Amino acid sequence: MDDNVHVVLDMKGLSCPKPLIGAKRMVDELNPGQVLLLISNCPGTPDDLFSWAELTGNSIIKTEKIEGGSTGYHIQKGGKSAKHPHAHVSLDIRGAVCPGPIVEAKKLLNGMQTNEVLKLISDCPGVASDIEGWAASTGMTVLETLETSAGVHEFFIRKG
Repeated sequence: MDDNVHVVLDMKGLSCPKPLIGAKRMVDELNPGQVLLLISNCPGTPDDLFSWAELTGNSIIKTEKIEGGSTGYHIQKGGKSAKHPHAHVSLDIRGAVCPGPIVEAKKLLNGMQTNEVLKLISDCPGVASDIEGWAASTGMTVLETLETSAGVHEFFIRKG
């Protein structure tokens, strides 16, 4: 193991977005400046990882080919104190059943400026699986999804 690496996460054989989700969870536990080595053979990992790093203030400081067709990504935790994107508007809609959270998010996003971010908080069991498809079909981007407690999710959605 490289002397500069603090944690190794081997995600070979797992398809996207699992390597990114695993990396995010591990990096969240690191101190600023520490390095995670993510090992992945999913072809989508570079696109996901570099976009995520740019949004979160973390850095991909090195990539390396690993025997067997995998790639090692050296991810250095940035110094940002915030672990999630800045939200311009927050909508806490816990208790509302689906499709209520998406309907209300759409109303709010319609009144927001392009590139502004909505933080949607929901405990509807179906919203996590619905939100990605809805966002993609409406030109929105889900920047990050956090499960803040059992069954409660926060979605950071950028207006497209």
